[in-house]
Order: sequence, then C-alpha cells, then structure tokens
Amino acid sequence: MSSVLLAATGPQPVIPDFGTVSSCVRDNGLFCVDWFTANFSSMFGPALVQHVRLTVIAVGVGFLIAFPLALLAHFRRRLVKPLGGLTSFLYTIPPMALFTLLVPVFGLSVLTAEIALVSYTLMVLFKSSLTGLGEVPEEVRRAGEGMGLTRREILWRIELPLALPAVISGLRVTTVTTISVVEVAAFIIDQGLGSPIIQGLQSPFNTQFIGAGLLAVALALAADGLIVLVGRLLTPWARTRRTV
Repeated sequence: MSSVLLAATGPQPVIPDFGTVSSCVRDNGLFCVDWFTANFSSMFGPALVQHVRLTVIAVGVGFLIAFPLALLAHFRRRLVKPLGGLTSFLYTIPPMALFTLLVPVFGLSVLTAEIALVSYTLMVLFKSSLTGLGEVPEEVRRAGEGMGLTRREILWRIELPLALPAVISGLRVTTVTTISVVEVAAFIIDQGLGSPIIQGLQSPFNTQFIGAGLLAVALALAADGLIVLVGRLLTPWARTRRTV
C-alpha cells in the first residue's frame, strides 16, 4: 500500500539536514562565536591568508620602488619636488576610482589590485625615507669624512642606520593603511577579508562581516606590533638613547 502511494504521489523532495544550530545563529545575534569558529577554516582562514599575501606584496614592492627613489632624491635634491608630487598625486586618488581606471586595462585581476595598492604605499615610504636621510646631523657626516670615509661608506655606515627609525615608522603607517585598502580591493577580486565582509553585508547575518572586520583589525594590530618589534631589534641604539 505504501509503495503504491509513493508511486502515485511521485518522488518526495529531499530536505537537507543542516544539523543543529545555536540560539545565537537562529536569532541572528550580534556575534556568534560558535559559527565563527566552525567556519574559520573554510571561510575566514583562507581570506586572512590572502589578505596577508596581498599586503606583503604591495608593501614589499612599494618599498623596493620608494626607497631607491628617496636615495636618488637625497643625492639629487632637485628631484625631491617632482618625485614627492608624483607620489602624493597617486595617494590622493580614491581607491575605487583608481580600481575603475585600471580594470579596463588589466581586467579584474590580482595585478590590477596590486598596482593600485602599490601606488598607495609610495608617498609615505618615499617621504619617511627621505626625511630620515635628511635628518642625519651634518656634523656626523663631517665626522665621517674626517675619518676618511667615502660618500658611499658614509651612506651605508652612518646615514642609513640613523635613518632607519624614520623608515620603520613609514613602514608601520604604510602597512596598516594597506591592510585597510586591501579590503576595498575585494570589489574587483574575490580575495582577502573584504570578500566575506561584502558578502556578509549583503545578507542579514551579522557574524560574517563582523568576524571578518575583527580579523582585519587584529591583523593591523599584529602587523604594527611586529614591525615595532623588528625596529627595536634593528635599532638598539635608539632605545638606549630614549632611556638615557
């Protein structure tokens, strides 16, 4: 009888088993820790790794461009204004506008995102490096000359070490800023913590975009702390001078 009834009524719909959910998820609480931890490895973890990779590439390439330009401007002072003006101009372009200008040329790609991200790192890295080199006391340079050091030796043994705190300060600002701009890059590439943030904002579920946002804040704080630690290790004389 039952088989005849099933045959008559046709195949029954298969209802997926989502398992049990907590009251926080069911009621769409502000932040559901259980859902966040359960989806960390599949959603938030990969997005965090992508965010770090995009940031490291942008800051690294930006430094490789900005620092040599700062050295060039340090030795050729007439280049300070044009190079500084160019980096400042790139920094003033709104991120979405720059992404829009680059997409027709390079498409919706990581290259498009990285070109824009690198352009935003140049101003701070260029100016902080140039400032650090320019703040080396003239009497220190003359002392190096009196010791028989060449211009290149003065640069490597005196000017660069003394400029390092300013360079590290620029790296701190640039890294934190880049971490925030990478979130905007999710509008053109489905990578980074901006991706779950955008997806979460399009749904009524709070935990997804709040969790991704908290991870972005934690990443910025961790990166800043790491750069501070590396800076202290590289410039022990600066710490000693502050405590005297």
